[in-house]
Amino acid sequence: MNNFKVLFTFILWAFVLNFGYTTNYYVSTSGNDSNSGTSVSGAFASITKAVSVAVAGDAILILEGSYSYSAKISLSRNGTSENPIVMQAYQDETVVVDFSSMSLDSGNRGFSLSGDYWVVKGIKVIKAGDNGMHISGNYNTVENCVFFANRDTGLQLGNGASNNNIINCDSYGNADPTDYGDADGFACKIDVGVNNYFYGCRAWLNVDDGWDGYMKVDTKPNTILENCWTWMNGYFLDGTDGGASANGNGFKVGGSDKKDMDHNFTLINCVSFDNKSKGFDQNNNTGTMKFYNCTGYRNKGNNFSIPMELNVGNTAEVINCIAIDGKVSLGSFVDDQYNSWNGFSFDNSDFVSLDTTGVSGPRNADGSLPDLDLFKLSSTSSFIDEGIDLGYAYYGDAPDLGAFESDYNASGIFTKQKNQDIYNAVIIGHPVQSQLNLQTDVSVGLSVDVRFVSITGKVEKEVLVDLNSGVHVSAIDVSCLNSGLYIMTVSSSKGTGNYKIIKK
Repeated sequence: MNNFKVLFTFILWAFVLNFGYTTNYYVSTSGNDSNSGTSVSGAFASITKAVSVAVAGDAILILEGSYSYSAKISLSRNGTSENPIVMQAYQDETVVVDFSSMSLDSGNRGFSLSGDYWVVKGIKVIKAGDNGMHISGNYNTVENCVFFANRDTGLQLGNGASNNNIINCDSYGNADPTDYGDADGFACKIDVGVNNYFYGCRAWLNVDDGWDGYMKVDTKPNTILENCWTWMNGYFLDGTDGGASANGNGFKVGGSDKKDMDHNFTLINCVSFDNKSKGFDQNNNTGTMKFYNCTGYRNKGNNFSIPMELNVGNTAEVINCIAIDGKVSLGSFVDDQYNSWNGFSFDNSDFVSLDTTGVSGPRNADGSLPDLDLFKLSSTSSFIDEGIDLGYAYYGDAPDLGAFESDYNASGIFTKQKNQDIYNAVIIGHPVQSQLNLQTDVSVGLSVDVRFVSITGKVEKEVLVDLNSGVHVSAIDVSCLNSGLYIMTVSSSKGTGNYKIIKK
């Protein structure tokens, strides 16, 4: 290959400096709270006991089983950026925390996470009397968790919650049994803070909305969603209509009691389909909204809806998006370009599949979304390379339209990664500590630019790395980075042309 530009994107959790746990506390259905809790054989019986003793740097490891509680579990202690408090399923076992004996009440949340610097991973939270989990703390990560059949929103952020990362989580079947108008899959609303980020999450069959960003306090939040899917909201778990109070929007990105509280919202590579009402809904949000490379399909209302004027200084952008069956309502103030409704001629043959089977199926082993053909572009699609560069990685000469970037080799076969000069790139070790080890398979020696970008878009570290040909491991010092979620890009340019590929 004569010219190329290669861009890999990685999601990584950089718990820098020292991620060695001070103490591991184990919880088991066969344990006893009078035990020390520091071994599998001497495990505690209850999560609440482990929470009461864990401090910054400790880990609570929950063994497989179902754990029943009638009162909320409060996670109020603080970790630190170097030493978070970790609570996770032991060795990726199946852990269910069941609050079905909890009474219906606005204060009866399953987990109340008011502390800072927690990592909660691999737990299924069901049937709480209100939210499955409510986050009011900061700098927390919730990963690979499931929120099911709770009697309000599955996972909600509020009370100033800021800088939290919700990664590869599912929220479905949540319904409030009073007026069926409150239970969303995910919500960052009411009085939520800034810089909250969702990645790879799914929300479906929630009686109200998939995501809700409605505000009652003017905190001027900003929220980012990337690679998230939502469908069939506004319905009960059995598929029947939730009634007049069940809004049924996929992504409802804001609005307020006074209709003048801005919620700045960015959605990237997101998908919304088969919802009772709108797919991507402004509601009455007057803040800045950005819908980039999103796909809407078969929503009963408009797939994309931003009809209401914004507050002075705010902007709305809908770019590189697809509304497969049309139904778009955008005001003249909206910057909408390079979208399917901007002069393109297309039909169902532009897509590999419109069959939604499997969308709620098992995730991949690494927790990522299932790999489906749904909404991916066929090799002859008119949408390939027809977008505009928005600063995100893409294949080919320009970004495609819609949520899924296509990559076809000369034979017209869809591949996850082209066989180019950098064949593979793997981060060794997870979570990352003070040193990141990047293994690459390179056909020729070359230099690459490595950048670590925070979820707010700021480049926190940039370094030039020389890659040797063949399989090679490069050590990159990341001790300067605070604990958190980063996007790492590895890019190289050669010759006069450009080429980009992506790996998440």
